Amino acid sequence: MLRFDLKSKKFQFSKGQRFVFTLVIVVACLLVNLNFSWAATTAKHYTDLKFPPGSAVKLPKYERYVLENGLVVYLMEDHELPLVTGTALIRTGSRLEGEKAGLASLVGSTLRSGGTKKHSADELNEILEQRAASVETDMGEAAGSASFAALSEDIEMAFGLFTEVLREPAFAQEKLDLEKTQIRGGIARRNDSPNSIASREFRKLIYGQESPYARTVEYATLDKISREDLLKFYQQYFHPNNMILGIVGDFDAQKMRSLIQAKFGDWKANTQIAKTQLPQVTQANLGGVFFVNQPQLTQSSVLIGHLGGKFDSPDYPALDVMNDVLNGFGGRLFNELRSRQGLAYSVYGMWSPRFDYPGTFVAGGQTRTETTVQFIKSLETEIKRLQTQTVTNKELNNAKNSTLNSFVFNFQNPSQTLSRLMRYEYYGYPADFLFRYQKAITATTAADVKRVAQKYLKPENLVTLVVGNQTGMKQPLTDLAAKVITIDITIPGTQPAAQK
Repeated sequence: MLRFDLKSKKFQFSKGQRFVFTLVIVVACLLVNLNFSWAATTAKHYTDLKFPPGSAVKLPKYERYVLENGLVVYLMEDHELPLVTGTALIRTGSRLEGEKAGLASLVGSTLRSGGTKKHSADELNEILEQRAASVETDMGEAAGSASFAALSEDIEMAFGLFTEVLREPAFAQEKLDLEKTQIRGGIARRNDSPNSIASREFRKLIYGQESPYARTVEYATLDKISREDLLKFYQQYFHPNNMILGIVGDFDAQKMRSLIQAKFGDWKANTQIAKTQLPQVTQANLGGVFFVNQPQLTQSSVLIGHLGGKFDSPDYPALDVMNDVLNGFGGRLFNELRSRQGLAYSVYGMWSPRFDYPGTFVAGGQTRTETTVQFIKSLETEIKRLQTQTVTNKELNNAKNSTLNSFVFNFQNPSQTLSRLMRYEYYGYPADFLFRYQKAITATTAADVKRVAQKYLKPENLVTLVVGNQTGMKQPLTDLAAKVITIDITIPGTQPAAQK
């Protein structure tokens, strides 16, 4: 019998009880050990895991039509949640801003932050915040955008303000000045991150410093941009026949059509809009080793690569399989440079296309300063090995399965699906482009991977960029090329930072 001893202030057990408790503890330990032992003997390596084939992806039902003024509209009902979201794509972008770098970005931000002719920015913020709704605008490299989100019951209010921002922006001068101040702060901080330096300067080396795909905003160019410049840019591109509108969510399609007609139907088309001629793209440097001196760093940020291609290339699916052979857990770069040689924690190599202009092939990562040259040579070796050695069946199947199993994530929700449909129309791609790509991935062979590697990878044109501390390198960069070109990243209009 269990009893409590007041003197010792402890429970006291009989011999029988002590035996039973001891036996229970022993059995429990044995069971725990058996479980761990079973788990250890049955755990599989990630390469041995088998996954069922992905289920077929189906597009949700949607409607596409065009208003008389040329506005293209996509509607996709989704009644799972009482929410409605919408996006307008405008055929413009920073690549069309001419010599005034930063103009398009200012249009994109001040379109919303500058208020409208009916409501100031503060009034817009107050109305939207009271209803947990939003209206946002942005300007990217190849497109402008405006978006809204609201509860279903507030759709007329939110859509009305969304239309107002698109059709009647005020571009308030004080808000423009504030946006400029924020951009100046970004310019001042742009050399704080080695990776940001590498990415920015690498694009300049590939596309050229004056290319709209690589140029940077400077204090001088920013100071030359006026409110009149914003108005002129807006008036040139913001017209209904230069837009695609997509709305998804909890709404009735017939009522939504009426709302769109009421808000956009009387907006007159601009019949003088001509198809924009995109900037020509050629590789600015065919090879070469370039260096940005950052003596405070203990590791180097490395990028090597050359000009790439577009998504509509018939070889894009095979090139994407090639990407998976190179990248990720189990990829050649991970296995060789990270696991076997221990040269980097993160390493990658990608054929990275664009929709309507050539993208890049780029490989790189971060490595210790002393192993910089070894890291670069190992990257080059793996790139060349793709051209000379056929990938194994295991590599091919892993790469294809990785791509196909991730395919479903392109369609996680109706909003994402609608965004893809709009993007394909914007760039002139077929609506079923992604499904054609999926079929092509399935049909890709090891011979295809080797063929595209030989055709598209150009080791002789590889541009090499290193951001790091040259004095700490075990091998000099001149082991890679007789001439190493140093890049000056001093920000124009400021004094050079003191060398530490």
